[in-house]
Amino acid sequence: MTTERDEDYLKIIASIVEEKGYAKVKDVANELELGPSTVTGMFKKLDKEGYINYEKYGGVTLTEKGMEIARKTREKYSMLKDFLMHLGIDEKTAEEDACKIEHILNPKTAQALKKFIEFTDKEDESRIWIEHFRYFVQTGEYISCSPENRDKCPVHGKGN
Repeated sequence: MTTERDEDYLKIIASIVEEKGYAKVKDVANELELGPSTVTGMFKKLDKEGYINYEKYGGVTLTEKGMEIARKTREKYSMLKDFLMHLGIDEKTAEEDACKIEHILNPKTAQALKKFIEFTDKEDESRIWIEHFRYFVQTGEYISCSPENRDKCPVHGKGN
């Protein structure tokens, strides 16, 4: 079983490998703002557990097992970030929170959030109530914009 730290390393290694074809200690150390010896220690652990292919002084790549964990972690992160931004959270905060939540999220909850995002992206009516929710978060005011008064609605029309 992986730890939060393992998942963070695998996610970062996957991003670097996609860009360069391999990841070196200094690449990961720079990304995580850690010392090279800390990263080297983690590389040894991840190699021993079968998540990466590691050669001292060389670049690392992910094993199939490591790629699968990185993929799932990245999917959860992306979905959570989207969900939080859907709620009106600014991007920087959404990124920080998604990075923390991705490790503890139950797969059933992740699936429900993913479906929620899909649902609210597809239906005009859903988009309307999401916009109303964001307005409520910003102002504390509940609004109801029926089709008859939509032009006066503070979210959809000119407002009052």
